Amino acid sequence: MTGDVVNLRQFRKQKARSEKEKQAEQNRLSFGRTKSEKSLTTALNEKAERQLDQSKLDRRDGEPE
Repeated sequence: MTGDVVNLRQFRKQKARSEKEKQAEQNRLSFGRTKSEKSLTTALNEKAERQLDQSKLDRRDGEPE
């Protein structure tokens, strides 16, 4: 019935370290890209926007939106 004795200071520090590492991993995925990867992503996003804009229907004056 007795549980293990835990040092709360060490537990808190370990938890903070793991959270920092998790954040660092997310930042590496988000910001750790080469210039060519960034430009490719930008080009693909712009192409998708253009395709969406081309498929929009024009509203005539006087028609409700």
